[in-house]
Amino acid sequence: MIDKKEVQHIANLARLYLEQKEIEKMEKELSLILDYFNLLKDVDVEDVKASFGSINTQGNLSIKEATREDSVIKGDNTKEILELIPEKENGFVKVKSIFNK
Repeated sequence: MIDKKEVQHIANLARLYLEQKEIEKMEKELSLILDYFNLLKDVDVEDVKASFGSINTQGNLSIKEATREDSVIKGDNTKEILELIPEKENGFVKVKSIFNK
């Protein structure tokens, strides 16, 4: 379980100021999160093959099988893409402004 001192330390690292009430809330929530991770330690994965690689005899994950050659796919579907865009102007995609005016 995480105590108040550890929560305060984590908050300081994140440059957050927490009120006492928030520290108590985070103490409970972070402890629950860590409890969930501890549950994963008990899961039997002995016969489970990783979907992005495999585990070798030393217990290390090998991802060589997950890599592939880069390839260029030729094609110009710019017109089709632009037809799907709801708003455009002079060949450009028109989006909402994110800056205050």
